Amino acid sequence: MTTEQNNQEVLDVFGKHRDLASLPVTENDTPIGLINRAIFMSQMSKPYHRELYNRKSCIAFMDKEPLVVDAAMSIEALTFKAVEYGEKALADGFIIARDGRFLGIGHGLQLMRVVADMQAEKNRQIMHSIDYASTIQRSMLRPSREALARTLGDAGLVWEPRDVVGGDFYHFAAFEDGWFAALADCTGHGVPGAFLTLISSSILIQAIEQRGPRDPAALLMAVNRGIKQMLGQLDGDDETPGSNDGMDAAFFWFDNASRQLVFAGAKSALFVLQPGEAEGEIVDGERMGVGYVDTNLDFAWQNRLVQTQPDSVVFVTTDGLIDQIGGPKEIAFGKRRIREAIRGSRHASAAQINDAILDQYRAWQGHHRRRDDLTFFCFRVQ
Repeated sequence: MTTEQNNQEVLDVFGKHRDLASLPVTENDTPIGLINRAIFMSQMSKPYHRELYNRKSCIAFMDKEPLVVDAAMSIEALTFKAVEYGEKALADGFIIARDGRFLGIGHGLQLMRVVADMQAEKNRQIMHSIDYASTIQRSMLRPSREALARTLGDAGLVWEPRDVVGGDFYHFAAFEDGWFAALADCTGHGVPGAFLTLISSSILIQAIEQRGPRDPAALLMAVNRGIKQMLGQLDGDDETPGSNDGMDAAFFWFDNASRQLVFAGAKSALFVLQPGEAEGEIVDGERMGVGYVDTNLDFAWQNRLVQTQPDSVVFVTTDGLIDQIGGPKEIAFGKRRIREAIRGSRHASAAQINDAILDQYRAWQGHHRRRDDLTFFCFRVQ
């Protein structure tokens, strides 16, 4: 409509176009207002209003401060502008201009559809990238899983990232006189956690090549230094402050001849159930994470020696299992339930013990969202 047109003409247009929510008003091709159908019809239905306003200019019931946007504005900028302008812009619509001259009108529903389509496409691209990242992460872990299957006759490993990719990783390597294994829980989960697993596992593999696999505590120290250097966490490095990230981990070496297990833990523990024992033993590591800002560069973890016997059951997990909230009181799963599940399945295979723990975990979780990645490892000494 133009300022020369009257309210009777507006009424005729609304009557002819039943789906029209609003009408823009221009003066010399410059947008100056917007007539909302519902407001206009409500005003014109009042007693004597048609007689008073029919022949008057259509600006009588016009919103004089509509949202006017330039046609060159991006959809993202338009969305923020519409939200900032308030509910009126989404309900009544907005005027589109080019160089200050009227071009057209947009509606909130149209804008929402376009934004939804754009978001869906972005999400599709992101998920495609994450799915491929999952393929890379699983490929990185595959050699360890295959080496584990070849080396140990009775062992089971569960690795379930909370999201498509995860912040937990494991490493297994066999040698002539024994084997080395590691379970680690890096900061976060999803994509950030997965990035950190690539860094940490690469540092671990390099440390094993340089130092050998038989001193888990020394390997934890080497990985700690490597992560702190990689993430810029060194003392005095004020120009490039690093992230406060790292990992909790359990490293252990098993000697085939003596059946001795050498364990070093960073905020991780080992559960050992020896033949004939009723309760089993929890072997705690140090309460210091690897690679965090608060962890000293030269912090020394300690090796714990565990003399196992044939038929001993050894179990280790990241905190995703222990910390899961659930049950009738909505509390953490905890170590006690893990111990009970292991004792209750002590004569089963390692894989069956894992299955029993996993069943209890899922029942405990119930309707609660999984809090973290889930990784645990069980083996029976032969």
